[in-house]
Amino acid sequence: MPLEADILAPYPAELQIPARLVASSLAASAATSPRVLVVLDDDPTGTQSVSDLPVLTRWEVEDFTWAFNQGKAAVYVLTNTRSLDPAEAAARNEDIVRNALAAARATDGEAAVRLGFVSRSDSTLRGHFPLEPDVIAATVAAESGEMTDGVVIVPAFPDAGRVTIGGIHYMRGTGNDAGQLTPVAETEFARDATFGFANSEMAKYVEEKSHGRFAAESVIVLDLNIIRAGAAGNGDAGDSEVSAKAIADAIEPATASTPIVADIVTENDLRALALGLEEAERRGKKLLYRVGPPFVRARIGQEIRTELSGEEAYAGNVPSEAGGLIVVGSHVGVTTRQLKVLTDQHSAARIVEIDVEKLLGDAADAYLDETVDAVVEALHSGDVIVHTSRLLIKTEDPAESLRIARTVSAAVVAVVNRTLKTFPPRFVIAKGGITSSDVAAYGLEIRHAIVRGPMLPGIVSLWEPVHGPAKGIPYIVFAGNVGDDDSLAHVTRKLSNTFAPRTP
Repeated sequence: MPLEADILAPYPAELQIPARLVASSLAASAATSPRVLVVLDDDPTGTQSVSDLPVLTRWEVEDFTWAFNQGKAAVYVLTNTRSLDPAEAAARNEDIVRNALAAARATDGEAAVRLGFVSRSDSTLRGHFPLEPDVIAATVAAESGEMTDGVVIVPAFPDAGRVTIGGIHYMRGTGNDAGQLTPVAETEFARDATFGFANSEMAKYVEEKSHGRFAAESVIVLDLNIIRAGAAGNGDAGDSEVSAKAIADAIEPATASTPIVADIVTENDLRALALGLEEAERRGKKLLYRVGPPFVRARIGQEIRTELSGEEAYAGNVPSEAGGLIVVGSHVGVTTRQLKVLTDQHSAARIVEIDVEKLLGDAADAYLDETVDAVVEALHSGDVIVHTSRLLIKTEDPAESLRIARTVSAAVVAVVNRTLKTFPPRFVIAKGGITSSDVAAYGLEIRHAIVRGPMLPGIVSLWEPVHGPAKGIPYIVFAGNVGDDDSLAHVTRKLSNTFAPRTP
């Protein structure tokens, strides 16, 4: 595996750009008409890098009206499209964009809200691409007549070790592999049963996923020489202006949804890109974004929030004396390791395994009843870890793989919802993208929430439900593919009132 320092050696040093510089640039642009980014998040883990923003799990016009009335620079919409087939994903994207535009036009007596659209997806390149940005662009054109010039593709997630250098997307190593980079196509994520891919070079990934509609050579690549174009200056605001101009100049040829990929290694790179994109849009370019989690934070000029403490997680609410509920659905390697550490360390926790084979069998309903009873009983004395069996049942048919995933997710949702209605837990942690989406929308019946901030720096999100049966219960959205082996135990320890290490 190559060393990150060696790959970075030919490029300029990063610019130092404070978040307030991006925020002030946006404020100047929004002086005449406020702009809100509508983030269509294909699973709920995209909120892990932001704070104090509204999130929706429903997308009727009135839901958007509530969100826009919060007066924030962005609103997240939980689409959960990574769990849908392409036709369903397309229909959902279209519906969301149409309703958002309708709500923006319906602001009583106020200037119309100007919208930008973000298609938030996976930092390891899994998801419906290019379908989702295609549908967003087509719907915007149909509803407003506005044509999209470029689709800016930024999967990088430096907080979680995903970086793009020289147009190639990498994963940073950890432990003994720290300092090394692995091209993402060589990782387990590229072998995803539904969204697998063969290319780590982003231009070639675009060609692969578009089946040649966008040739690799047609993709605009904003490499670090462009992102950091002002790095030879004096370290003042003028350096970022040089970079912004270089980025906007490079984007100038974009037309008809030209793919644009960006090198990103640090938060400063994301902020430099944000300034460049703002300059390009000032010049009249119409852009959509297909991005990883931290892009929105940088694009709206938000500071990186420090991780929340346990006390902050319960602020304004009286925590229940019940145990907490930790729900684990993800099957990636890091989740399995995190689950092992948690079960090894948390001596007071009751472990309830949901056997996937039984869920797919003839006696699934009776088995589900038994599982709910076991969880409710255990919550009376402490935390409960509910996880699906670690044997991943896969097929060669992507549609069948999705069907199995939905069956399992529906069972997890039923366990959470029936438990909530019977004996509400102290907190809920959901591990895995599809799992945390379905638990939020259906298990906890969250329609509107506020993303309060991260429980771990930049990678694990706390939602505060605004109303409904889960109001007052901290909900932790924990992606399957982030964190180190101790992360799940660390977050649980913050929230639990019964966590006690196992004795040797």
